[in-house]
This record gives sequence, structure tokens and C-alpha cells, in this order.
Amino acid sequence: MNMSQMQHSSSQQQDPLQSQQVQQNNRKRKGPSSSGQPANSTGTGNTMGPSPNSQPSTPSTHTPGDGVAMTTNLPNSSSVPKSMMMYGADGTGGLASSTNQLEDIEQFGDVGSLEDNVESFLSHDDGDGRDLFGTLKRNPAHSAEASKGFSFSEVGSIRKSNTKVVCCDFSSDGKLLASAGHDKKVVVWNMETLQTEFTPEEHGLIITDVRFRPNSSQLATSSFDTTVRLWDAAEPNYCLHTYAGHTSHVTSLDFHPKKNDLFCSCDANNEIRFWNINHNQSIMQGGSAKVRFQPRIGQLLAAASGNVVSIFDAETDRQTHSLPGHSTEVHSLCWDTNGEYLASASQESVRVWSLSSGECIHELSSSGNMFHSIVFHPSYSTLLVIGGYQSFELWNMSENKCMTIQAHECVISALAQSPVTGMVASASFDKSVKIWK
Repeated sequence: MNMSQMQHSSSQQQDPLQSQQVQQNNRKRKGPSSSGQPANSTGTGNTMGPSPNSQPSTPSTHTPGDGVAMTTNLPNSSSVPKSMMMYGADGTGGLASSTNQLEDIEQFGDVGSLEDNVESFLSHDDGDGRDLFGTLKRNPAHSAEASKGFSFSEVGSIRKSNTKVVCCDFSSDGKLLASAGHDKKVVVWNMETLQTEFTPEEHGLIITDVRFRPNSSQLATSSFDTTVRLWDAAEPNYCLHTYAGHTSHVTSLDFHPKKNDLFCSCDANNEIRFWNINHNQSIMQGGSAKVRFQPRIGQLLAAASGNVVSIFDAETDRQTHSLPGHSTEVHSLCWDTNGEYLASASQESVRVWSLSSGECIHELSSSGNMFHSIVFHPSYSTLLVIGGYQSFELWNMSENKCMTIQAHECVISALAQSPVTGMVASASFDKSVKIWK
């Protein structure tokens, strides 16, 4: 598939993400900044610095009361094994735990509530009326009433795990939330009653990813024990199917959004396997950390391996894009609702890619919050929620502004969102899962 075939409806309707010039977040940077220059059409970005003709980076605007992150001596990713960084080590068969290193990190400073600063945080120049932030700005009712309509605060917290929680996912209707990790079992929450059900511990090692089958109560789990298992949240007391074939730790999985009998999984040997519910499979190379299908149509599959994100045509298994630019391993991927933009997170930065051009159009660098997980806000298309160590970064890409929200007591290992309910879930190594809205 060539690049012209990947043009979406956004080529006819300008999206606020694409219209913004790539900016560096100078407020959060320490020392020399890396290049904010977009990748070229082949996806081979220039990471050596801006060209002499490029425009200077636009400094971020300080958000009143957002505080300044404290500088700490964080473990460098090059000295910490990948499995340790992503999953910790309880029950993984001999890996040294990263908990002590993380627990020694100084507590980050808390900041005021998002409601207090939402006026500045959501401010936007008079731009396209399709932009949610611009619409709020021009609405005469904005300020008091409109500001109070946006918040991001904790609405629920359940600690049902005895060990680190690694992954979480909402069902399509938003009524169920599944979480899993070092306990080797899945906790399924009924979001209306907050009652929980548990699967048995049939996995031999930690669960690395959990994903609901679209429009179903069924869900699948991937594990360090090299298997993928299928469950039904309506009857979680036994495993429906076990899928074997991987020869190394299975690190991630995802269901196709339309062909919901199809899913894929990837392992530490960089192998991606495609399965259907009846066990048939095909194999290709290119993913070792995370796999995510493009929403709605599922034409594309994003896969992270090392510090490179690859995009594959899910029909032909052919790679269409290679997206380099991260300097450390990519831990998390997420698509926007329309599947036109892909966000990738590594410890040092978050990058947002346009699939129509294959370019990085936004980049946020970390000064120590050790980015680990990422999700687009379910109601605000230009707002990204980034999970780091103990706190969130809420990144308004349109204005390149960030707000820090204290959230957990340890690494925020995974994020999930439900467009139906507008809720965001966060899973953490502190053994808890929290709900935000």
C-alpha cells in the first residue's frame, strides 16, 4: 500500500493536530532539546537537530499553579533490563525486581486540581470551529460554566490485587473493566455495581496484556508463560481456549475491531502471530513490546519493537511505515478514535504520528517522569493522558501545555479509556486500579 492510499478524510478536513507546528515542551526539558523536526515521507526522521531553515521551537506557556517537576536521579533505561522496566519481576522466573529502584525515587510535587487551571489549560486561539478547545473558547458561556464542565479527577479506586497490576481494558460498552498482572489472574469489574469477579490462576507466569473482544464479554490475556488465553467475563471461572505457539514471553495482544474472531499477539523474540478463535494462525516479524489494531476498520496494525514503531497492512502483512525517533524502547501505543493518528510512549518522550504523512507532528519530552503508558482522552481529541511514575501528564497538544496530576504511589503501568462512558482507567505497580473522569 503506497502513501497516497493511506490518505484519510483528514486530507479534506484539516485536523487541529495536523495544523499545529511541531513544538518542543521547553518547560519540561532539562539541557539540550532533541529535534522537533518531523520525519520525512519515508518515516526516517532527522534526529540530529533542526535544519538551519527550520523555525525555532515555540516555548510552552506556563499553566498557573501547575508546579515544577522535581529533578531526580532516575534509572537510565540503558542500564535497566526491558522486562524489568515494563513489568517488574514478581513471578517472572528470576529477574531482579525493579521495585527498590523505583521506591527510592523522591516523591513528585503535587499540583492544584485541574478545574482550578482549566481556563488556561484549555485556552486556544480562534481557530477551526471543529476544534473542541477552540469551540469552548469562543462560547460566551465559557469561563465559569464551561470550565466546570471539564475535569479529570479520581472517581473510584479498587485494590483487588496482592501484587503489581500491569494491564487493564474496558469492554466496548464500557460496562466492564478487566485488569491483570503479577497475580496471574484477571479481575473483572462491573462498572455499574463495582462488584468484581476473578479468573483462576491458569497462567503460569505474569499476565502482560488483557483485551476485550469487540462487542463481547469475552477477553484474552497474554502471559510470560508463552501462551494466550481466552475467557468469558460472564463465566470467568474457567478458560475457554489456550493458544500456544510462541517460543518466548508474550508481551501484548489485540483484537481486530471488525473481524472480532481475529486477534494478534507479539513476543520477546519480535514475533507477531495472528490467530482466530479456531486456532488458525499466521506469523510475521516486527513486534516485541506492544501491538494495537487501528480502530474501527482495522486496516493497519501498529507494533513496537525496541525504539521503532512499525505500521503493517493487516490484510497483506506488509510493512507500510517505519517510524524511528525514540531514543529508548517504546512501552505503549494508542490510536486516536478515527485511526488517523498514533501516539507512542517511551521513557524519555511521547511522539504523535500522522498516518497520512508518516511524520511525527508532536513531541513531548520528559524531564524525569519516566513515561510508561498513554491513551487519548475519550472526550477531547487533542488531549493525551500520559502515565509516568506516580503522576499523570495531561498534554494539550494544540497549545503544547501540560498539567501534572498525582495519581498513584508507583509506576502507572497501563491506561485504558471508554468513549461510551468518558472514563479513563489507570493500573499501577502500587497494586491498585483507579477510575478517572
